[in-house]
Parts: sequence; C-alpha cells; structure tokens
Amino acid sequence: MVLDKLGESLRNSLNKIKNTMFVDEKVVNELVKEIQRALIQADVNVKLVFTIGKKIKERALQEKAPISLSKKEFLINIVYEELVSLIGQGDSSIDTSKKKPFTIMLVGLFGNGKTTTAGKLANYFKTRSQKVALISTDTWRPAAFTQLQQLGKQVKVDVFGKPELGDPVKIYKEYEKELQKYDIIIVDTAGRDALNEELFEELNNINKHIHADETLLVLNADIGQSAEKQAKAFHDTCHVTGVVMTKLDGTARGGGSLVACAVTQTPIKFIGVGEKIDALETFKPKGFVGRLLGMGDLESLLEKAQAAFDEQDAEDMGKKFLKGDFNLLDLYTQMSSMKKMGSLTKLIDMIPGLSGANISKDMLRGQEEKMENWKFLMNSMTKKELEDPDLIRGSRLDRISEGSGQDVRDLRLLLKQYKQSKKMMKMMKGATGTEKDMQKMMQKMNQKNVKFR
Repeated sequence: MVLDKLGESLRNSLNKIKNTMFVDEKVVNELVKEIQRALIQADVNVKLVFTIGKKIKERALQEKAPISLSKKEFLINIVYEELVSLIGQGDSSIDTSKKKPFTIMLVGLFGNGKTTTAGKLANYFKTRSQKVALISTDTWRPAAFTQLQQLGKQVKVDVFGKPELGDPVKIYKEYEKELQKYDIIIVDTAGRDALNEELFEELNNINKHIHADETLLVLNADIGQSAEKQAKAFHDTCHVTGVVMTKLDGTARGGGSLVACAVTQTPIKFIGVGEKIDALETFKPKGFVGRLLGMGDLESLLEKAQAAFDEQDAEDMGKKFLKGDFNLLDLYTQMSSMKKMGSLTKLIDMIPGLSGANISKDMLRGQEEKMENWKFLMNSMTKKELEDPDLIRGSRLDRISEGSGQDVRDLRLLLKQYKQSKKMMKMMKGATGTEKDMQKMMQKMNQKNVKFR
C-alpha cells in the first residue's frame, strides 16, 4: 500500500479508539499525540502537525456528534476530515474533452521520473480510449528519446522526437502538423540537476509555442518537505497547473511531500504507486485518506474497473456468474481483466471493510501466483475444453499438465475450485430467489462499510 508505515500508525491509533469504553479528553489527547507522531515520522511540517492536532482536539471536545454517529465514530470522522483538509482538496481531474489535440507538458528536475511518467500517462489515457502521442523535446539527456521510444512501444502509442535538432521548439515544429490527428499530446521536456534560469527560459520558450493545456510538475515523493520549494518555484515561473507525485509507494517521506504541495495550492493530479506502466492513479484526497485509515477507496476501485472491463462484457459476465452459468473461458477472461486492475494487495486496500483487515501480504501474493499458474494451465487447453471443463479427464489431464509445465495436482485444484464456485453461485441464487434479490443482499453486506465516506 501507498505510505504503509503512516497508514499502519494511523490505523493502530484509531483501533484504540474503537476498543475504548468511552471518549473523554484524555482519550482525545492520546489520539492526537499518536497522530502527530505518525505525521512527523512521515516528514510532515511540524507546524502543520501541531495545527491539525489542535483542530482535531477542538472539534472533538466542542462539537456535538450527530444523532447518526456515536462519539467514537464522530471522533474518527473528525480525524478523517482533518487529514483530507491537510493534504488538499483541490480538483485533480483533467478534462481532455474541451480541446483536440489536448496538450500535456511535463516539467521537473533530473531524476524525478518525467520520462517514465510520460509513458504511464500515455497508458492511462490510452486505456480510456484516447489516441495518444508522445514527443521528446529533451536535448540534454542522451538516452531520453530512446527511453521514451521504448515506453511508447510498450504501451503501443506513437513517439516523436529528433534530439539532433538541439532545440525543443524546433523539434516540436518538426512534427506539429502530424500531431494534430491525436486526441492527446504528451510533451516530455528536459530537466536540470537544480533549479536555474536556463531551465525556466527553455520551458517558457516551448510553452509559448505549444500553449500547453496542462503543465504538470513531476516530483519524487522522497524529497519530502523540499517539495514545497520546487513546487513554488515551478508554479511561479512556468505556471504549473498540477503535480505528479512519483515513487510514493517506496518512501517514508511521502506524507511530507504531499502536504508540501498542498501548502503551495498546487493540486496533485496523479500519484505513482509502483514501477509498472499501469501503476499511476488520479489523486483523490478523500479516497487516499480513506485507504490510509482502512476505510477503502471505492471511487478509485470503480475507476480501475471501468478502465479494465468493457461495460457490455462486464454486464454479460455478471449475469453469467450470477446464474452460475460460466465456464473456464469466462473465468480466464475475468482473471485477465482483474490483472489489468493491479495487484490483489492494492485492490484489497480499496475495498471498504477489507482495507483495514489484517490480511497477510504473503497469502495474497500466494493467491496471485496460483492465479498465474491457472492461466498457464488454461492456455494449454483447447477452446472446447475451456467451454466444457467436464471433458478434462484421463489423458487430457496429463496433456494439459505437461503442456503448461504445471503439476497435475494444480490442474485438479483448478477444476475443483471451478466446480465449487459454480455450485456456490447456484445455491446462492436459489436461496435468494432472483438475481435482483441477490444483488440487494450484496448491497446490504457492503452498506455497513461506508459509514465514514
């Protein structure tokens, strides 16, 4: 999960509140001290830490809990709201429909991951049915254009660039007419080792020509509170419209960098949550804090699902599963789409009621490996076998096992779990009468998990 240590500390603090008999000033003071300690360890500015502590204490002791919430629930809700306020509530959305082509320019210093972010953004918009082009205007770093080409090949988008021209504006002009046929143009600019006038002059020159619709500053979360200085300098000079925070999953200082950007009133648009090309999320403060506190993030989960599943296919698949009328081919399709959404560990963090549960990461990784082995097995089956798994017995078992390089016991386990799943779905349908009844039952099971959202 993003900011594991901070999230764990905050959840442990809130769990103590859930387990206490009643809420008084002593309990509130202890909670505030633990939250402040967790935020300071995450490199959040000390003055801001004491300010949020004061706000939580004042609200908890002075405001009256609404009838719908207990005192404990109200206190947890106050913590949630103040943390959301701390990391900013600016609009993170990017409306690319207002203009074609829509141009996004990436700026930042060396080592913050601009080029990698360009590839991730291309993948993000491509999976949302946009025609994307990447263009490198970086003439400083020798391998910049080659790296962008490799990323473009990986996500299957067109890449433009000609570093030998030596001038970012000349490079853009070289392909300007050709770029007009795309929905989105992502411009990867050059960086420097440090902030200087030469960099700002170069960025302003190219922006005067392309008139970027969004200018996104790419920052490494590991810089902590120093993010404030960079964000302010780029914001004042290059008119930055937002921030992409990279490597947020691999640093304990991410809290400091998030808050630092909020201080400069520069909204965080995206966060990098891993090394893979699809490890990029739109930043939603409410959902982000919800994950930290173990409340989940349904909005981000639904966004991932919409990008991974075709709407009509998902509806058809849902009906099949509800009827218990699915085969291994359907299961394979479902697993492939699920994989597009990310790892099980990250998905669990987004599900209310499960995000705060103590589910072993080793167990989740084991399940992911098992699913990957199942895909190898299904790749070795014929279409007829996938559509009618009852055919798989005798010599077919041996053939599929040998062809996939998997143990025949794994194949038997796959078939056993498939049959059990079908049986269970049919039983559930019978017990609830209709598909609508079953859907209502599932909704009721989830209602209790979204009280604080």
